[in-house]
Amino acid sequence: MNKKAENIIVGISIGDLNGIGSEVILKTFEDSRMLELCTPVIFANAKILSFVKKSFTSTVQFHGVDKLDQVVPGKLNVLNLWRESVDVNLGTNNEKIGEYAIKSFVAATKALKDGEIDVLVTAPINKYNIQSEDFKFPGHTDYLDQELEGNALMMMVHDDLRVGLLTDHVPLNEVSSHLTEELITRKIETIKKSLIQDFSIVKPKIAVLSLNPHAGDGGVIGKEDDLVLKPALKKIFDAGTMVFGPFPADGFFGSGQYEKYDAVVATYHDQGLIPFKTLSFGKGVNYSAGLNRVRTSPDHGTAYDIAGKDMADYNSFKEAVYLAIDIFRSRNLYEEISAKPLKIKEKQL
Repeated sequence: MNKKAENIIVGISIGDLNGIGSEVILKTFEDSRMLELCTPVIFANAKILSFVKKSFTSTVQFHGVDKLDQVVPGKLNVLNLWRESVDVNLGTNNEKIGEYAIKSFVAATKALKDGEIDVLVTAPINKYNIQSEDFKFPGHTDYLDQELEGNALMMMVHDDLRVGLLTDHVPLNEVSSHLTEELITRKIETIKKSLIQDFSIVKPKIAVLSLNPHAGDGGVIGKEDDLVLKPALKKIFDAGTMVFGPFPADGFFGSGQYEKYDAVVATYHDQGLIPFKTLSFGKGVNYSAGLNRVRTSPDHGTAYDIAGKDMADYNSFKEAVYLAIDIFRSRNLYEEISAKPLKIKEKQL
């Protein structure tokens, strides 16, 4: 990860071809200034993108290549992963389309793992039509967690608002059984490390939301906050991490309390994502923190209902590209500083 900023190669998995993924990708790179920040490579097929491009007004140009060593800096590149024709019907759910979404994602992940691309930005998939004998993962993050080094953690990012999750795609009635001291400690450590190396925050402050209403009200509304969360957070704090809570979740965002912290950790998916998406106004980014490679994605799904209607808002995808580049740069700087720390001379008396 020592490339100059202008040579950052952004790999892009195409996502569900019947959704809005292709549209938001192409709209993002309508702005030629984006090509001054990075060299994008879409893992798909140039003919398919030409077809999708006809569904909305676009002047974007792309360059088809058959191998990654043919990628041209300063252009929007499309790596032709397949040559056969694909039946694209925008706005519909199709298992065959799911196969191509995974083909793109798996190839892009391998390129990321092998260092052939620097960062990965994933367009939305349909979690139902991607399932097969060869791919039995709930989504992108779970597969990346297997293929890359580290422990993946879903972190939603918008400007200075960062929301991490102790549990993500877990049914609500199972959340409490997942909350253990080991899990809480590992997740908080992952968030702390990410804030330091990925966001250049030297001494991060982290807030944790309670599982139960009013943090359990002393055990009247559930005992998990008193028996599990509080003791775990105290141990983490005593070990030197600036972690606080658990805070009652209902008024935490509305009161602006979140602005006092560098990250907020929710105990379950909707507790964190509902306020996040309310505050981020369609510009939020899903970041897979904790891994040895950088992956981001927009915070929306396939949006079949508007696919092919030239209605898709590309801002979240553009922000995902920006964030991936920023984190890549921040990690490079962190590694450089860590490799050559400043030596403090002892003061002579």
